[in-house]
Amino acid sequence: MRGLATPAGTTGLTVVDVAIVYFRFRFATLAFWLIFTTLLLPLEVRIMPSYKVMSELGLLNSHVGLILPLLASATGTFFFRQFFKSVPDELLEAARIDGAGPVKFFIDVLVPLSRTMIAAVFIIMFVYGWNQYLWPMLMTTDESFYTLMRGIKQILQVWVGSQIPDYNEAFAMAVLAMLPPVVVVVIFQSWFIKGLTESDK
Repeated sequence: MRGLATPAGTTGLTVVDVAIVYFRFRFATLAFWLIFTTLLLPLEVRIMPSYKVMSELGLLNSHVGLILPLLASATGTFFFRQFFKSVPDELLEAARIDGAGPVKFFIDVLVPLSRTMIAAVFIIMFVYGWNQYLWPMLMTTDESFYTLMRGIKQILQVWVGSQIPDYNEAFAMAVLAMLPPVVVVVIFQSWFIKGLTESDK
């Protein structure tokens, strides 16, 4: 690995993303914009390739298959890029003088500084993933892996003869589905605000 450089202004909080920000290599800016432009693509364009990858990895009807594709986020990459651009270069120089390597700088400096940003991105991605309907519908055929969103839809689709949907159950499940995002936002709201505002420094 080559020596640490000053932030080049690219991407997010993974080892690869930190490398794009803090290591000098060609096409770093291009790599960020390629990631960022995926936000412009419709969901339908991205979801079928993701399904094919999960299918080939044997992750259909699994919690890993439901969660893993949602972890790679261009939104998170953008927010972390903005945050890392605000990290003073003096911290990098001090770490280099103290003999800290890239991994130690990442673990001991960047991760603690990024706690508020991690909380902010966690809230955004948790609420987005929790409310997903299309992806769980594609990924799961086993009822034991159905999400609340899919369960609500199934209840409302029941209409056989004189049997009408059980709206009471659907409304109860809707209330239950709202609770986890509300709890997460209430717990992390101060960190969420700090994470989004501190990245503008």
